[in-house]
Amino acid sequence: MKPPIEPVVLTGGPGAGKSTLIERLASSGYACVPEAGRRVIREQSSIGGRGVPWEDPELFAELMLSRELASYEGALRARPPVFCDRGIPDIVGFLRVVDLPVPRHLESAAARSRYHRLVFVAPFWPEIYRLDDQRAQSPEEARRTCRAVVDAYVEYGYEPVLLPCCDVDGRVRFVRETLAAGGCS
Repeated sequence: MKPPIEPVVLTGGPGAGKSTLIERLASSGYACVPEAGRRVIREQSSIGGRGVPWEDPELFAELMLSRELASYEGALRARPPVFCDRGIPDIVGFLRVVDLPVPRHLESAAARSRYHRLVFVAPFWPEIYRLDDQRAQSPEEARRTCRAVVDAYVEYGYEPVLLPCCDVDGRVRFVRETLAAGGCS
């Protein structure tokens, strides 16, 4: 497999198995970037900050953008392939879900910071969906989020590829086979 030069994004709604897949890819030796949203929630919660999505979604989006931009730059310097748990267009989808305008600087960042053309989408999977300290969305909100982020990626010219609802090893095989079958640019 010729590794993709651009970072490869795994996206979808919350609780669909993206982070588990990223963790398995990382344990298999791939360079991986963790999700910015969870990092921001943990950091803001630990300091009593407002930058959590349920208190100040605009601040949350800005904090995520700063983390995603730094992660993107780091991913470009890492040995490919690099897998990202979400990307900059996910923030566009988030803002749309919470009915907030997408600032021009975010639109510009999403257009300028390019990932691999194929974006792997973990669809809403009710059998594995669980709430936790950082995931408070209802199942319907999780479905809406998945649709919104996929729509954002399509708008920015990416091709969504649905991940199968199967065990993590099956998902790893699917990603590797899809990239090997010509998904690399």
